[in-house]
Formats: sequence, C-alpha cells, structure tokens
Amino acid sequence: MNMTDIAGRGLVLLGCGKMGSAMLAGWLERGLSPEKVWVMDPNPSDWLKSTGVHINAALDGTPSIVLIAVKPQMMGAALPGMADLGGGATLFLSVAAGTSLATYEKMLGAETPIVRAMPNTPAAVGRGITAIIGNTRTNATDLDRAEALLSAVGQVVRLDAEGQMDAVTGVSGSGPAYVFHLIETLAAGGVAQGLSEELAMQLAKATVAGAGALAEQSGDSPSQLRVNVTSPNGTTQAALEVLMNEEGGFPVLLPRAVEAATKRSEELSRG
Repeated sequence: MNMTDIAGRGLVLLGCGKMGSAMLAGWLERGLSPEKVWVMDPNPSDWLKSTGVHINAALDGTPSIVLIAVKPQMMGAALPGMADLGGGATLFLSVAAGTSLATYEKMLGAETPIVRAMPNTPAAVGRGITAIIGNTRTNATDLDRAEALLSAVGQVVRLDAEGQMDAVTGVSGSGPAYVFHLIETLAAGGVAQGLSEELAMQLAKATVAGAGALAEQSGDSPSQLRVNVTSPNGTTQAALEVLMNEEGGFPVLLPRAVEAATKRSEELSRG
C-alpha cells in the first residue's frame, strides 16, 4: 500500500513534536502531498510551517486516518476535538505511550477502529521499530494502512495481544536509552585507559552503530557473531568474562532492566 492510498481522504496529525515531525518528514519524502495533511498543534515549529501542510485549519471532509502523537498528559485536552470523527469512517492510530485501547474507545466510541503503536526514538533518523495492535473494530486493511504510515520511520511488527505492549516498551521503547548508556560507559572505559574523551566517544559510537548494523544484516545470530569475534584467551574473552558474569553482568542486569521498564509501563497503563 502506498501513501496515495492512505491520503485519499486526507490525514490528520494530532501533535507534531519530535515523533510527529519525524513521521511527517518521512511521509512527505515518500510523496504524500502536503495539501492532504492537517496538523493540529498549539505551538507549530518553523519547520512545520515550511512544509505546506494545513496547520490548525478546519478539516475538509472526513479524514482517512487521525494519528495521535500528543503526550499522554495532553490527551484529555486534545482528543475530545476529534471525537466527532469516531464511529467507524476514520482510523485512529496512536503513538502515545501508556494509553490503552479501552481508554481510546471510551473517548471515541466502541465502534471506532483504533490501532495502538509503540515506536522508539531512532524513528527520528528513519531507523525506528514500531509494534502495533488493533482493537476488535480494526480489520486487515486498517492494520495495513497503519503499517504503511509507520514504516516511513523504520520497521513495523504486529503483536498478538495488547498485553505484549508493556514488554515491547521494556525492550525497544526504552531500549535506546540502555544503548546510549552503553556508549557512555564504554567511552568512559576508554578514557580510564588513557584515550581522550573525544576519541573514546567516537570509537564507542561507531562501534555500537556498526555492531548493530552487522547484527541486523548478518545471517548469523548475535550469539554466533559474539563467538566469531572472541578468540580463545584473547582480549575479547577477558572482557566478556566481566560482562557475562552471572552475578552482576549483562545476563543479570539487562533482564532486570527490561523487567523494571515493563512493570512501570503496566503501572502507567493502569493510571
């Protein structure tokens, strides 16, 4: 499905912060006409004003999709203005964290097709991954439309149940922060061994980015890739004996981190 199919009746973007802007840039690069996009945002950026989309303007008919990209705490103020579009003709797609499908159904009506999505921050450079799940009113075409929109900023995966969204949050939603911290601490280790801060950071960033790209593109599993770079009794093995320590290394810390993020996501979803 292409952007022309999606934009047949127009598209509304409710909120255009960092995530909304990244998505809008991706759609426009794929050929979506600015004339088919309405953006509702109380503080439009200079970049948004330069795109040619409709900003805080009256809608022309019933849009095909409303994408909700406001912060969760702003939902109560922003969404009621879209309630008249509920009922079935318009698909609502939310990238707002921590808001359940049931909550949207209460605000928009039980007959409204709604897709909940969890993107992550690498979407800003077109390298995100987004998990989606629809309510009982969505059909295959609705999910295809949602995937087509979200694929503008990276990969899209479909969940079997909404309950998986909290674990997705723990792995990929919060995951970039774990990787950023890895870069921080890896660079700090280089500085401690005599490298300049600038050089250590350059090495750490490039190493993590390159290893991630290799893991995605290689036919080998990450476990095999780790074995490939680990010579017996060599430097990498010496480091991994620290990192893979069952008492305080990655095998213990990262699952605990994912668990903590998952539980917090569950708490936030319950309000």
